[in-house]
Amino acid sequence: MWQSFVDSIHQLIPWFDGGLADIVIILIKGVALILPLIIMMAYMTYAERKVIGFMQLRIGPNRVGPFGLLQPFADVFKMMFKEIIFPSKSNIYLFLLAPVLAFVPAVAVWAVVPLGEGFYIANLDVSLLYVMAIGSVGV
Repeated sequence: MWQSFVDSIHQLIPWFDGGLADIVIILIKGVALILPLIIMMAYMTYAERKVIGFMQLRIGPNRVGPFGLLQPFADVFKMMFKEIIFPSKSNIYLFLLAPVLAFVPAVAVWAVVPLGEGFYIANLDVSLLYVMAIGSVGV
């Protein structure tokens, strides 16, 4: 299925003959990989908050949407519009780069995990070594 999608992209836009088609396909694969991971983590956080609310004899998140199911999206919306406060004597570039340096290795590990026939971002012969190396970068 994935190979037919890749072939249709190559046939749909014939001027993609160079490396541009491969870059577009890699970007689409990256979004197709990262988006479900982000949504899954959002709802795992929702489930954790519901369980913690149950353990504390509270209701937990229940205000946004039915049963609070839209709470992760409300949290993302709130975080997008919060004011960024920089420490006065900090390096602003490092202050902004630090969360990215924590997030990138966690997502980069998924590049070598085959999720279906022909659906992988990188086909490495040393995938296990890559996973162990990238896993140590995030520590």
